[in-house]
Amino acid sequence: MGERVLSRELAQRIRLVLLDVDGVLSDGGIYLWTAPGGERVEGKRFNAQDGLGIKLMMGAGLDVIFVSGRYSAATELRAQELGIAECHQDPEARKLPAVQDILARRGLDWSEVAMMADDLADVPVFRRVGLPVAVANAVPEVAELAKVATSRPGGSGAVREFARTLLEARGQWDDVVEEYYRVRS
Repeated sequence: MGERVLSRELAQRIRLVLLDVDGVLSDGGIYLWTAPGGERVEGKRFNAQDGLGIKLMMGAGLDVIFVSGRYSAATELRAQELGIAECHQDPEARKLPAVQDILARRGLDWSEVAMMADDLADVPVFRRVGLPVAVANAVPEVAELAKVATSRPGGSGAVREFARTLLEARGQWDDVVEEYYRVRS
């Protein structure tokens, strides 16, 4: 993990992990092309290790939700592939109302939420969560607010790095990994 340490007390309070998409789950690159029939197609590069990190967090009993400031079918597809129950995409990057609704529906307090972020659209939510986590390539406004920072940039294993750090701080990493091995043996 980057320069800040995650305490066991803070880690154990977390019930929900919010993940920004562009710049956190992906490297921020957006690939656009036109299919032979004229349909617009968009692609993104996601990291497989991040995907396993998400699955391990979910296996430890944490809820994981994507909150993106733009709509993309690629994001929706990745959420479905990972079994993410909620994927919020707002083309106007209004993340705060979506997260307020999530917390109200789930009966959660801001102190029980972690968020991984990288850019300005994340700040309204990032200021409120109990555990703000910045990826290595976060803009200064996000990095300054973070309690924890990854050493890896978004789209390059930052989510997996955080998943391990969070689960180790909670005392769950070894058990979750052993369960992963057991299911595959």
